[in-house]
Amino acid sequence: MPLALLALAIGAFGIGTTEFVIMGLLPEIADDFGVSIPTAGYLVTGYALGVLFGAPVMTVLGTRISRKRMLMLLMGLFIAGNLLSAVAPVFAVMLIGRVVASLAHGAFFGIGSVVAADLVAPDKKAGAIAMMFTGLTVANVVGVPLGTLVGQNVGWRVTFAIVAALGVVGLVGIARLVPEMPRTEGVRLRHELAAFKNTQVLLAMAMTVLGFGGVFAAITYIAPMMTHVAGFADGSVTWLLVLFGLGMVGGNLIGGRYADRALMPMLYVSLGALAVVLALFTLTAHDKVLAAVTIALIGALGFATVPPLQKRVLDQAHGAPALASAVNIGAFNLGNALSAWLGGLVIAAGLGYTAPNWVGAALAAGALALAVVSAALERRDSARGGSGHAITGSTAAERQKAVQH
Repeated sequence: MPLALLALAIGAFGIGTTEFVIMGLLPEIADDFGVSIPTAGYLVTGYALGVLFGAPVMTVLGTRISRKRMLMLLMGLFIAGNLLSAVAPVFAVMLIGRVVASLAHGAFFGIGSVVAADLVAPDKKAGAIAMMFTGLTVANVVGVPLGTLVGQNVGWRVTFAIVAALGVVGLVGIARLVPEMPRTEGVRLRHELAAFKNTQVLLAMAMTVLGFGGVFAAITYIAPMMTHVAGFADGSVTWLLVLFGLGMVGGNLIGGRYADRALMPMLYVSLGALAVVLALFTLTAHDKVLAAVTIALIGALGFATVPPLQKRVLDQAHGAPALASAVNIGAFNLGNALSAWLGGLVIAAGLGYTAPNWVGAALAAGALALAVVSAALERRDSARGGSGHAITGSTAAERQKAVQH
């Protein structure tokens, strides 16, 4: 794998850390600014909304410059947002800093996926995408626990300053290691938008929303589920989340490896198994050992879907994939928000802390059904000689000819 992927992974590590570390620091931040915990929670909501809306906007704004330069600009935005958060004198400024940092998130992973795939041979693209996303998964194992520890013992402002420094390392790495990759001639915004007319692109994004939404339906409420149902102490939640993160790391690498060999079968297996494991979590949540194993499995199976789904979008949006790739990153956050809301509804309805697991299982099953439909449509179009909607050329010349057509 090229060293350029290391630079992308470092950037992903910083982004993953700043996205999730806030959850462990909310009490300290709330106390410092004199606001309630629910008000401090807007720092999480604001970031998620920034990712959702920032992904397409920033990608569109970057269509006229090279992908390397856009990645550098996005890391600059990420650094500025975290520095603003670190020095924020009032809560409103802190919220602005979070939103500024979030604007880089979706576009970085979207454009970064395209760059990572272009750096390697066609049969290694999903593995390259997985290598970049390894930075995000490792952040949940290393960056978030360490950032939380630093924030609780030294001060949350120090945590965000360190995250900004990670952004600087990522920026330098991209500048030195990522090769110049000129924009494809003839590709304009209308070509990027045309990808959304492809049913297969939309189906892949819907799979992203439902599949990863299934994961977060359970994980969002992992703390009350483990303390009230499994009987863990409050302090055990941290290492349970580390187990979840370790599962994410392994699942991401496995998903990238096998998606390059058999993409759709990989999705069938991971989504089907995820639905089953989430359903079983309603039972295993009552036993400490089984609950810990299940949490790791949810992380592994959930993130095993990420490289194949991201590659699926790139494959179906050949020639002009950057916007579709970035919007698919936003789809992950949409799934997170949707599933957290649905999980909260079933708990509020008095169905218990394990009820979100049934929501997650249903969402994952829905994603599996969409995968089956997507493959059936693809077989039908292939039997008819191709519908003409998907661009399937494997070389740069073929892709460009298809885009111009």
